[in-house]
Amino acid sequence: MNRRAFLSLSAFTPFAHMLPAYGQMRDPAKPERELTADLVIFGAGVGGIACALAAARKGLKVILTEEYDWIGGQLTAQAVPPDEHTWIETQGSTKTYRAFRAKVRDYYRRSYPLTEDAAKNRLLNPGAGSVSKLCHEPRVALAVLLEMLAPHLASGRVKLLQPFRAMSAQTDGDTITAVFGQFKNGKPINLVAPYFADATETGDLLPIAKVEYVTGAESSSDTREPHAPDRAQPNNHQAFTICFAMDYEADKDNTIEKPVGYNQWRDYVPKMTPAWPGNLLSWDMADPKTLKTRAVGFDPTGAAVKGLNLWTYRRIVAKDNFADGSGLSDVCLVNWPQNDYWLGNLYGNGKEGWEHQLAGRRLSECLFYWMQTEAPHPSGKKEGWKGLRLRGDVTGTEDGDGLAMAPYIRESRRIKAQFTVTENHVGVDARAKHLGKKPGEFTAEQFKDSVGTGSYRIDLHPSSGGDNYIDVSSLPFQIPLGTLIPERVENLLPACKNIGTTHITNGCYRLHPVEWSIGEAVGELVAFCTTKKRVPRQVRKDAKLLADFQTELSNAGCDLDWPANIAKTVR
Repeated sequence: MNRRAFLSLSAFTPFAHMLPAYGQMRDPAKPERELTADLVIFGAGVGGIACALAAARKGLKVILTEEYDWIGGQLTAQAVPPDEHTWIETQGSTKTYRAFRAKVRDYYRRSYPLTEDAAKNRLLNPGAGSVSKLCHEPRVALAVLLEMLAPHLASGRVKLLQPFRAMSAQTDGDTITAVFGQFKNGKPINLVAPYFADATETGDLLPIAKVEYVTGAESSSDTREPHAPDRAQPNNHQAFTICFAMDYEADKDNTIEKPVGYNQWRDYVPKMTPAWPGNLLSWDMADPKTLKTRAVGFDPTGAAVKGLNLWTYRRIVAKDNFADGSGLSDVCLVNWPQNDYWLGNLYGNGKEGWEHQLAGRRLSECLFYWMQTEAPHPSGKKEGWKGLRLRGDVTGTEDGDGLAMAPYIRESRRIKAQFTVTENHVGVDARAKHLGKKPGEFTAEQFKDSVGTGSYRIDLHPSSGGDNYIDVSSLPFQIPLGTLIPERVENLLPACKNIGTTHITNGCYRLHPVEWSIGEAVGELVAFCTTKKRVPRQVRKDAKLLADFQTELSNAGCDLDWPANIAKTVR
C-alpha cells in the first residue's frame, strides 16, 4: 500500500495505523492489564448490542468491545436504515428490537420539531423512505442504543471497550481461554471469560481463535442448492458498500474536488454474468429479480420522476415531517447498486482487504462527484446537480472524507455449524420442487430447535466472483439453535451474520432484525448455560433443556415461530 493510500485509510479506519506493525504486537502472555467477565462480546453492532442486553438483564457480567467510534454497526457506523419485513411492527422479531424501534420514534417526538400530523403518527417514518417503515438518521440510532445500554453501563454489568480490536486468542483444546486485544492507542489488554461471542461484521474472531469457518460460495454438491455454483468459490463474496448521506442546496455550488480515479470509474462497465446493462455510474442498472435493464430516476428537487426516485428510496430525513423554520432539509442515504464494490474482498487476502476498502471509498466519492457534475436530469440533460452536499456530520465523519465510518458488509465468515440452513429449507422454488407442492401450500422448514424468526427475500448483491444479482423468493423462516453452535469449539458463539448459513441463505439471514434476534438468542443462551452448568451443544441435544431454554426465550419476548396465516406467505 502506498503512503498516500495509507494516510487516506488512516483517516477513517480506527486500526489502520496498526497495519505495518502486526508482527510487532506485544507479547499476549505478558499483558499490562487483564479483565474478566461472564461473557466477552467482540463487536457492538446490532447483534452484539442485543447479545449484551440479553446477558446483562439475566445478571451476567459482560465486556462489550467495538472497533469504531460508534456502536450500532449497520444502523450507525455503516449508516444503513433497517431493512425489514412486512410484519415487523408486531411480530417476526423480539420484544427488545420492537422497543428499539419505538424508542427511535419517541426520540424524534421528544427532540425534533415535528409537524402536528407527524407527531401524531403512530408509525412515524422520519425519512419517509420507501425502502423501510423506519428510515432514520444514524445518530438517532446511536443515541437510542446508548440509552438502552445506559443502566447496564452505569451498574458496571456491561463494560464497553472502544475503539478496540481482538488480535490473538489463547485456547485449551476446544475451549478459548483468553483473547488478547488492543485499543486504538496500542494499549494491550487480555480478556478472560468462560464464554466469548463473535459479533464482528466479518467474523474476525474466527480465524484468530482457529474456529472452523466457511467463506464465499459453497458448491452445489455440498449444499444441493439450486443457485449454488458447481464448484466452491471461497473468494466469491457479496459486494460491500461505502454509504454516504447528502442533501441538496439548489442555489449553491457544492462541487467537490475531482476524486482520484474518477475517469476510470465513470467509464467502468461491470463484467459479470448475466451481463450488467452498461456503465456502473448510470441511472440504468440490472433489475435484481429479472436481471433485465431497470431504469431508475433521480431528482432531489421533489419533482416527479419516471419509476423509482433514488432520492427518496433511502431518505433518512424528510423535511415535510418537520415544522416550517426548523432548518431541516431532506437527507438521502446512498446505498445503491452504483456504489456497490465487488472488485475484491474485505477479508481473506491480508492487507489487500484494506486496499479494497479504500477503493470502495473512492468509488463512492466518484459516484457523488458524477451526480454533481455529469448525471443526467429527468429531462435528459447531463449536467449533474451542483447543489448536492455531502453530510459527514450525519455520518460522524465531518472531519474525514464525509462518507460512512465503516463499510456496509453483507457477507461474513460463517462458522462451520452443527446445522447449516440452505436454500432448500427456506427458498420458495427449491421447496416447491422438493415437496411437489405449489407456493402457498407449504412453509419454510420448521425447526424443533428454533430460537428466533426472520423474513426477507434471498437477496444477494453482485459479487467479487463476477455473479450478478441472485434475488429469489423465500418464506418466513426460523433461526435454528444448531446454526449458532460451532462443530468443535465449546465456548464461542456467533452473534452477527456469521452463523451456519450458506452463501445463498446468508442473503436472507443478514438483515438488521435477524441479526438482533441472533444476538439476543446468544445472550440468553450463555445466561441459560451459566445457570444450568451446561454447554450450548448439550442444550440442543437434551429435549428437556431445549424446551426450558425456548421457554426462557419466549418469556423474554423472542418470537420462535410464525402465525399460520403468515408462515406460507411468499416474499
